[in-house]
Amino acid sequence: MVKIRLTRLGAHKRPFYRVVVADSRARRDGPFIEILGTYDPLKEPSEIKIDLEKAKTWLQHGAQPTDKVKKLMQRAGL
Repeated sequence: MVKIRLTRLGAHKRPFYRVVVADSRARRDGPFIEILGTYDPLKEPSEIKIDLEKAKTWLQHGAQPTDKVKKLMQRAGL
């Protein structure tokens, strides 16, 4: 099964996330299929950049977003 989820980047106590499409069995920061965007929770307000066209395509092909990613995509306008 393919999931749309966050993968963590950034330094200690300075998180930065990528929104990626990955196999559900892969580890959190492991191999992924495609990068859809980024999420920076430390900026005020938090910065969300998601390629909505790519996200729509993956959703149509059956990719399941995690709860957090679903909320981020709604805030980004999908």
